[in-house]
Amino acid sequence: MTHRSGPLPLILASASPRRQEMLRLLGVPFQVYPAAVAETRLPGESPEALVSRLSRLKADWVAHRAEGLILAADTVVVLDGRILGKPRDVNEARTMLLSLRDRWHLVYTAFTLLRVESPGNVLVARTVIDVARVHIRPFTTEALEAYLATGDPLDKAGGYAIQHREFAPVDAVEGCRATVMGLPVHKLVPLLAAMGGPEPRNPRAACEAIFGTCCWGMEDRRWTIDDRRWTMDDG
Repeated sequence: MTHRSGPLPLILASASPRRQEMLRLLGVPFQVYPAAVAETRLPGESPEALVSRLSRLKADWVAHRAEGLILAADTVVVLDGRILGKPRDVNEARTMLLSLRDRWHLVYTAFTLLRVESPGNVLVARTVIDVARVHIRPFTTEALEAYLATGDPLDKAGGYAIQHREFAPVDAVEGCRATVMGLPVHKLVPLLAAMGGPEPRNPRAACEAIFGTCCWGMEDRRWTIDDRRWTMDDG
């Protein structure tokens, strides 16, 4: 068995710019090793089972090729029981966003952490799921078309990014906004240290840098956005 000093190297099994941004803001060193996994749903698979399976599948793919602490994640949007993944083109993104406009939906994100001693040798495995309830603002057709023209919706579940400052699609969240972005920081941070990974510098500051505030410890509360600043409802 190899003996290491210091934290295990963290490997992100994803090319997602959003997850990379969050890890950089957390101040943890990491490498990127995108997993070559088809993000397809099995017949009758629930949202929880889908994101859990895909996050573990991505982590396993990298774990057979690298060693250290492997982090993989998957996110889906669910509207009226229908799973919305990443749109295939602009027309599908438009259809998704119009169906979400001025409505509540659910966002499921799962992440998997694997402690890998050597390629293919997984010592510890943890998969965690978090769910947030999200309301999309009643945006105009002009705002939608301008957002579609940026190309931003095409690599995002449901066709939107909560952190997009110009379009600002989300006006209320029940739960953790980082979960909607694709990485539940409040659940990831404790596991990183517990599994021998790098310790984040300042989780609150990371979320504040993206959202302007932080819901750390208050993930069950409702947050609304007014003039592009997030505030917590008292009720």
